[in-house]
Amino acid sequence: MRSSTLSKPASDSRLGEDLLWREVRITPFSKPAKALFLDRDGVLIEEKEYIQDPADVVLLPGVVELIRAARELGMATVEVTNQAGIAHGYSGWAEFIEVENRVGELLRQSEVSLDGIFACPFHPRGKAPYNSADHAWRKPNPGMLLEAAKSLNLDLRDSVMVGDKPSDLEAARTAKFAFGIHVLTGHGKRDRELSRAVATPDFPVHVVSSAADAVTLLRARWNHP
Repeated sequence: MRSSTLSKPASDSRLGEDLLWREVRITPFSKPAKALFLDRDGVLIEEKEYIQDPADVVLLPGVVELIRAARELGMATVEVTNQAGIAHGYSGWAEFIEVENRVGELLRQSEVSLDGIFACPFHPRGKAPYNSADHAWRKPNPGMLLEAAKSLNLDLRDSVMVGDKPSDLEAARTAKFAFGIHVLTGHGKRDRELSRAVATPDFPVHVVSSAADAVTLLRARWNHP
């Protein structure tokens, strides 16, 4: 296991004094915009428990196509990720940055990108200072999603969440998203029925095999051929 530190990286403005990661890569929208929200591990990239080596980053099939479709529909693209590995001391912010840099590099090679990245390192069984019984940012709580909306000027009622766990969908439901998409990658096959149970009449949950299959759902919702 690679050595790391639990402390805040020096002089990185993306990490606040509250030890929460806020990375905004664009100028906020002038009027509220719809958005595609994506979990990272198991949705954007292959699930590898507590990934910390950028060499292990592999984009999942269909992710590029989904982000590109969202762009064509005028949607912002936002990553929201729980990072319990930092809480447990398996890795630190330096490794998180390296992994995110590699994700960004692979996306750029396909000429797509993310507009924002928000990460929560807190966990009920984490090590100090990351031990928190029920942190507002940790999914299934909606804090990261609400922060993204504030930072980028997003219309969450016209947005969609793509995740592989019920906690992703629960956060989106609480934040009053239009709908959720559960992918069968990552932990998706294991948690499919739990995610289905998150659905309500006001918050449909669609189950798809991969990110590529979610493209049709986006286009159907926003009437794009």
